Amino acid sequence: MKKITKIFFFVLVIRKISAEGINGMEDAVQRFRVGQFDRFKNSQIFAGFDSLNTRFIGNWPFGPSYAVAYDSTRALAFCGSGGGVYILNVSSPSNPVKIGEIHTRGCVNKLFYHQSTQRLYIATGAGGIEIWDISQATNPIKKGYYFTPSYTYDVYVSDNYAYVADRDAGLRIINVSNPSNPYQVGFYDTPGRAYGVYVTGNYAYVADENAGLRIVDVSNPSSPYQVGFYDTPGLAYSVYVTGNYAYVADGSTGLRIINVSDPSSPYEVSFYDTPGWAFVVYVSGNHVYVADGKAGLRIINISNPSNPYQVGHYDTPYRAYSVYVSGDHVYVANNSAGLRIVNVSNPSNPYEVGYYNTPRNAFDVYVSGNYAYVADFDGGLRIINVSNPSNAYEVGFYDTPGFSRGVYISGNYAYIADFDAGLRIINVSNPSNPYQVGYYDTPGRAYGVHVSDNYAYVADFDGGLRIINVSDPSNPYEVGYYYTPDQAYSVYVYNNYAYVASRNAGLRIVNISDPSNPYEVGYYDAAYGQTFGIYVSGNYAYVADGIAGLKIIDVSNPSSPNLVGYYDTPGTAYDVHVSGDYAYVADDLTGFQIYQFILVDIEENAYFGVAKVKLLKNPVKDKIELKLNLGYSREELVIELYNVLGEQVKTYKVLGSYGGKVCLNIDKIPSGVYFLKSSREISTGLKVVISKGN
Repeated sequence: MKKITKIFFFVLVIRKISAEGINGMEDAVQRFRVGQFDRFKNSQIFAGFDSLNTRFIGNWPFGPSYAVAYDSTRALAFCGSGGGVYILNVSSPSNPVKIGEIHTRGCVNKLFYHQSTQRLYIATGAGGIEIWDISQATNPIKKGYYFTPSYTYDVYVSDNYAYVADRDAGLRIINVSNPSNPYQVGFYDTPGRAYGVYVTGNYAYVADENAGLRIVDVSNPSSPYQVGFYDTPGLAYSVYVTGNYAYVADGSTGLRIINVSDPSSPYEVSFYDTPGWAFVVYVSGNHVYVADGKAGLRIINISNPSNPYQVGHYDTPYRAYSVYVSGDHVYVANNSAGLRIVNVSNPSNPYEVGYYNTPRNAFDVYVSGNYAYVADFDGGLRIINVSNPSNAYEVGFYDTPGFSRGVYISGNYAYIADFDAGLRIINVSNPSNPYQVGYYDTPGRAYGVHVSDNYAYVADFDGGLRIINVSDPSNPYEVGYYYTPDQAYSVYVYNNYAYVASRNAGLRIVNISDPSNPYEVGYYDAAYGQTFGIYVSGNYAYVADGIAGLKIIDVSNPSSPNLVGYYDTPGTAYDVHVSGDYAYVADDLTGFQIYQFILVDIEENAYFGVAKVKLLKNPVKDKIELKLNLGYSREELVIELYNVLGEQVKTYKVLGSYGGKVCLNIDKIPSGVYFLKSSREISTGLKVVISKGN
């Protein structure tokens, strides 16, 4: 019988992390944050991340900080952190306290807080915009969302409209009068890539990257049109308008000051070339505060807009990506250094008064029992409680001395591949209080390890697959090796094969029946992806394929592997671990994501499961007829109908009986292929075709 396989995973991403070392990583992040997206310009970002036969369950989403907003009435700071937002009480700026958190579907790029309604609007990249009610800060409630056609970078709310900078799709105008049901009313497709937006009066000012500043008349939101523009010399990423001037963060050319008193004829009056890369500007009084990348926070005096000059600066510990000013304090989104709070009561002498560290990048994940163990690069080992996958939360962490790249759990110990710091062994018997018990400083860069029987199979970045005999742990020795065509990142051993994630060379399948003489038997080319992680279960290899996404490869014939599924994760997939019905994906900037296989082992036959539910006719036209053989049970049986996207279409509740027949109504369900699943601990399901034609 043919099986409809577990279909999963495809990711088109915006950020690429170089694996050539820390400097390479930082350069790659810099390039992608400033908009070097040519490779993906014509690529589709799948709205809602829908993919075949799987669904999103939950996530532990926190990572680098790119966005910040503030509630001045309640002294709350909102700190974007990877795929989520921390809600912090900063009434004491020297001691920020987390009081709530938000899990988003995409990476948080910008935040807009509407003080009067206490709503937070979040630009989440491929996840569009999300609208959250923060009236109860300790228990934020998601009110609604809208998936834009491209990649949402900024949002500004005025009256009943959200104005969205949607990268390749330009300016999008969304009616948010009912936050539970937002909808688009108009758009203007700017010539460049829309990264920032600011609205005042009848005009939306769009920072349009290589197309500079675009001024759009939005007096009629359903029919916006451009009235003027100024082509800045750099790449426009952010804009703030006050009075007659637009202040533009223009990347490598710093701050540009544009006179917009006549929107149809804007012109530059001056500029200040900041030393870093200007990402975001915020104007307060006579000063512009610039989030200047590597150069931190820059404070520019604009009392005379034609003669701006720097009066002070604060070198934040990491790259400054966003900034928000309230009173005497500046709140800086500082990438991997989280939120930094800077006192600017004297602009010529700013100083840090407090901070809140956020995690960084999820590179690897291992699930054991109720816990997921995440290798979080310079965030060390993070331990996440996943007993309720839809509400994952952190219970403990251990800050390893290097950069946590891989993790493997055995018994009470976590074995961490810690980049330049070698192997670190962490006792995790008490997940809330992990501690190091030992280490071995390996000579090279061990990225991944899998232990099977008496052998440790090591993915050695430069040395390919190394096979180490560990029958005597005090005297390990190498018995064999296989040089993969490219750098080895991860390895998984199953039966007589080692499956190696080999970066640009894709998935390599190596026969290890004789460990002293391993040899390759097959491979799956990563195409334009970069293969970083691997997990094998049954006939399927789950591959974290970097910028080409997380894929499922059928390896039932190791000499001829083939792609059978995908899922569109919101970040960059670095690793995957499968446990029961759930796949845990280390998704880089958006933390780790949890997915459920909806249609595992769907059979094209008449029965499913122990309950012997028989499909009497297939295809069907006006109803689904089932015969139930549940013994003498009269208990209620829940049957769920799913479409091929893994979305639940309808739930039926029927009363079980011996040999009973039930009919399921499909009046409002269109023709197509669907799948039935039962609630009675049944591991298989049924494929049913609805055909309403004559």
